[in-house]
Formats: sequence, C-alpha cells, structure tokens
Amino acid sequence: MIEVQNLTKAYGPVTAVDHVSFTVNKGEILGFLGPNGAGKTTTMRILTGFMPATSGTARIAGFDVFQDSMEVRRHIGYLPETPPLYPDMTVEAYLDFVLRIKNVPAEKRRDRITDALEKTNLTDKRTQLIKRLSRGYKQRVGLAQALVHDPGVIILDEPTVGLDPKQIIEVRHLIKNLAGNHTIILSTHILPEVSMTCDRVVIINKGKIAAVDTPQNLTAQLKGGQKIHIDVQAPEKPLRELLAQIPGASRAEVSTARADGHVTATVEASPGKDIRSQIAAKIVERGWPLYELHGISLSLEDIFLELTTDEEAHAQPAN
Repeated sequence: MIEVQNLTKAYGPVTAVDHVSFTVNKGEILGFLGPNGAGKTTTMRILTGFMPATSGTARIAGFDVFQDSMEVRRHIGYLPETPPLYPDMTVEAYLDFVLRIKNVPAEKRRDRITDALEKTNLTDKRTQLIKRLSRGYKQRVGLAQALVHDPGVIILDEPTVGLDPKQIIEVRHLIKNLAGNHTIILSTHILPEVSMTCDRVVIINKGKIAAVDTPQNLTAQLKGGQKIHIDVQAPEKPLRELLAQIPGASRAEVSTARADGHVTATVEASPGKDIRSQIAAKIVERGWPLYELHGISLSLEDIFLELTTDEEAHAQPAN
C-alpha cells in the first residue's frame, strides 16, 4: 500500500530526511518512532504532498507521490500534529466542508459523515460548535476529517500529543479499530504509543532509519542473549564467583548485600543460551535461599535508546 525508497529531504547543508526506505502493508498500523527533530514530520509532509522531496521515490496505493500528487491525495487522510479545525463551525458542517473539498458526490456525503461520526464516537456532538469541545473531542474531530472520505491510507502525526491519559487511551482505541479497513502510519515520539497500537515499528533518528521490525523482533535482534534477575540470600563475593563459573553466563552484576542478607544480581547469557535452570541448581546446591529468578524483557525504550545511541556517531542532523 505504501512504498518509500531512498527518500531524502535537504535544506541546504542540513539533511532532514536521509535516504529513508520502508513499506507498509495493506491494513497495517506502522509506528514511525523517533525523538523530536528526527525527521518524522518532514517524512509525513512529503508523503501527503505537502512538500516535495529532494530525491527518492514514494508510492501510495500504486500512485507516485510526486508525479500523481492529486490522485495520491484522494487515497489518503491526514491528521497533522495540530488538527486543521474551524472552531466556529459545527462538527457536522465542518465534515461536510471537508467532503466538498475532497470532491465527494453530494448523495454520498451524509452517509460518509454518519460513518465517520460513529467511528470516532462523535455522533452526539454533530451539531455542536467545534470551539466548545474539549481537547480530546477536538482531536476526534481531527481524526474524523482524516477518514470521512474513506481513504485507504491514514497518516497521523503525533495524534495524542497534549491529551490527558484518559483521552490518550480513547484515541489509541479509535486508531486500533481503524486497522484492517485502513492502512495507517502513526508518527510519535511517545514509546508506549507504538507498543500498544502498532503492528510494526520504524525507528528514525536524525533523519536516518535505525531499525524496521516488530517490537518483539527488535528485541531479539538487539539482544541475542537473555538477561536474568536474581534475588538470593547469599554472600556477595561467593555469589559473584559462582555466577562467573556458569557456562553461558557472559556477564554478571551483583548488588551490595542489604541488611537482611539479600543480594540481587543481573546475569546476561550468551546468545541462544538459557541458563536459568543452571543458576537455580547451583544456588540451591550451595544452600542459599533463592527468592526470585526470572528473565528480563528488553523494553521498547531500551531498544530505542540503544539504537539511537548507536546511530549518534554517523547520522546526519535533521530538522
């Protein structure tokens, strides 16, 4: 549905987007993740025809973004970071206005408005002035204008920024319900956003792609070995020596013993090695009380920090 190849945008000596390539499958939600200034918004604007690229290609629904710009716009809905709302219009009148500028036939507009209001839970707000709505409801109106013409592709730039926790959950739920019928790119710098909403993740840093995969696969690629947390009542030095002798243990960090004699340790196993049972057996063999032993999952935040740190040395600056 979306194909991007070597997309580049330069502002003089500054490269905001640097040879970015990725694809989005039909019905998929792709998280476009990166810190502020990573090049996310610039990429979104290029895909929506808002600005041209310096080089590279992008195709949406089979149409070239640069050569068939008007046809591409018929297939996309776009919610920028600040929703393009007219506060003195009612919700219904505003959506009708959007349909008119999208050249949707008059006989289809009422059904399209009703459908968009139902999908965004705005049916009871259809006659209200937009300026009287809360921030969360205004964001829903922004979503409604992005999907009211039933586009195949929806591009959302920071859709939950500035919302309170309850509103964020509501918007996430709305976005997930759109998947399948629509292909969605969700741009954000908020880490939980992608893990809770998206099927795949593109991590971008300073204009360059750092990784493209599912959060689960990124974890496996970044950390081939497992991390293991241990809570045991044991002397520090003997525990450290014991852990160092276990085959497959590449590194172990042992904390200072607490007043109750408990010590915590983190052991990193070599790739492909599961050494939990060996650790447990050795500790029990020594007669030390073992209170806790479990694997540590690498969070999306850990992945993001490590990948973007790796990119720091050679990535180009971005706006």
